[in-house]
Amino acid sequence: MFRNILIPTDGSPLATLALDAGIAFAKEAGAKIAVLTVTEPFHLFSTDTEQLASTREDYEALARQHAGEILAAAVVKSERAGVPCETDHARSHEVYRAIIKKADDIGADLIIMASHGRGGVGALVLGSVAAKVLTHSTIPVLIYRKK
Repeated sequence: MFRNILIPTDGSPLATLALDAGIAFAKEAGAKIAVLTVTEPFHLFSTDTEQLASTREDYEALARQHAGEILAAAVVKSERAGVPCETDHARSHEVYRAIIKKADDIGADLIIMASHGRGGVGALVLGSVAAKVLTHSTIPVLIYRKK
């Protein structure tokens, strides 16, 4: 049923668990995966501590390095499981749109992603990438939540 799965990840512990679960799911389904990480561009006015302590060049270099580490780890895991894997690093002010665009571009028939489960004011202020993907995607989305 599912043959081409997109797994977006930010490298967080929960997203890593979702990646592991997605690889296991793909193996069972005989599917291939694409792993995507999205970096928000440097903002001159930001509350992100990484951006506050960095110049634009430093931030971009660290973002590329971090994305490379996340994607390299995903390739190792998928190879161990025998699951075909491609990777991509995108930059976007709207992470959810980058995820949906990538899913459309590769013809994904499923998106598997983590939800950090923020509630209350945190969800209102920060929003939820997972909720936005669920709301705007026409592709089925499987959400991995912490138990």
